[in-house]
Amino acid sequence: MILNIGRQLGSGGREVAKRLAQELNMNYFDKEILLLAAKDSGICAEMFERVDECAEKSGGFWGLHVPWNSYLPFVSGLTNDALFKIQSDVIRREAEKHDCVFVGRCADYILRERQDCLNVFLMADKHDRIARIMQHYDFDEKQSEERMRKSDKERAAYYDFYTDKSWGVASSYDLCLNTSICGIDGAVKTIKDFLLYKK
Repeated sequence: MILNIGRQLGSGGREVAKRLAQELNMNYFDKEILLLAAKDSGICAEMFERVDECAEKSGGFWGLHVPWNSYLPFVSGLTNDALFKIQSDVIRREAEKHDCVFVGRCADYILRERQDCLNVFLMADKHDRIARIMQHYDFDEKQSEERMRKSDKERAAYYDFYTDKSWGVASSYDLCLNTSICGIDGAVKTIKDFLLYKK
């Protein structure tokens, strides 16, 4: 079974994903994907982190756009699309080997041909998101709101750029949950219950 968790910053998505991985004995992948991609490719992890879920820089470090299914990391400079292709290969490989929970990084689209995936999107009300960001990053309220808006813009641009779907739009997912309503515990329980319908 594969769980792909899309999330708004401050929605508690990472916490929900970690809880699900623990309780269902599944492998958890968030930024771990970047480390595996770096290890596989021999490219330093900082290169992957620079473009992580951010399409504003997409098109390559040299302003070039290479189709994501063209693995040409060292032709005409190292492109962002080539880095995305390396990450995609890691996601597919791990999905073949294990039951996995993937957080973000277009995993739902990358694994779209598989029948064993549940694609979930987690959101929360603005007030709750800002409060969680303030706590996690030690930001003040204004900084947290700015970080929230920037994250939404970057994640939407990245997802829309690399997929044929729209980030955060219900039709792009199997299940959408508002953690302001159901809470972290409720989100975990609902997703676990929903998995029964995928078997």
